[in-house]
Amino acid sequence: MRRAVYPGSFDPVTLGHLDIIRRSSQMVDELIVGVLNNSSKNPLFSVAERVKMLEEVTCGLSNVTVCSFDGLLVDFARQRGAQIVIRGLRAITDFEYELQMSQTNRIMCPELDTIFLTTDLRYAYLSSSTVREVGRYGGDLSAFVPERILGQVYQKFHEK
Repeated sequence: MRRAVYPGSFDPVTLGHLDIIRRSSQMVDELIVGVLNNSSKNPLFSVAERVKMLEEVTCGLSNVTVCSFDGLLVDFARQRGAQIVIRGLRAITDFEYELQMSQTNRIMCPELDTIFLTTDLRYAYLSSSTVREVGRYGGDLSAFVPERILGQVYQKFHEK
């Protein structure tokens, strides 16, 4: 069984993330979307909220599961029995960082390979940071996040 992990903060999940999830889920038997609980960041959404939103937008993908983790990605991948890490690339600057992380992970866990997927050109500019910035100032987010969670994202900005 080919099992992969697609890790990230997903704060919030974007259409670019969903594109990578859909495409990578077709390449493996099971895709685990790992929501990182990064204590060094101040996220807009709690880990539980991010997991719930991802479950909502991936509910039609039968081989996708969503769960949270903290600590090292290699430890999470081992615990879940994953052999592959999926990473999305938007630009060459992403590649430099992701290559370094991939090589580091490979040293710590030689049985773990990384697959890089370039994002659909429609989402090459898109990041969760962009969504948060536009949302913070009341901008239209409909081109950035899945319609299914759009209301939740708007609601979060109204709470802040």
